Amino acid sequence: MDETNKYQTLYQADFGQKFLVKKVDIQGELKRRLLDLGFVQDSVIEVLKPSPLGDPVSYRVAGTVIALRKEESQFIYGEVLSS
Repeated sequence: MDETNKYQTLYQADFGQKFLVKKVDIQGELKRRLLDLGFVQDSVIEVLKPSPLGDPVSYRVAGTVIALRKEESQFIYGEVLSS
């Protein structure tokens, strides 16, 4: 069984929620960029707010605010942390 099936994507998390990263399921240069920005396994991401048109969405990771498009955030898998 593919382990990504048991997790939701970062894109599915609601605004204001905290998200625990379990897997970045993308290859190549984009994966390296996301890892360098702090989207690594067991990091906690806070979902902040969307841009005025809804995409990209801003996230707080490692003390920095990063904006990701849907096509990037839908490959980051994990779980929402309970408040």
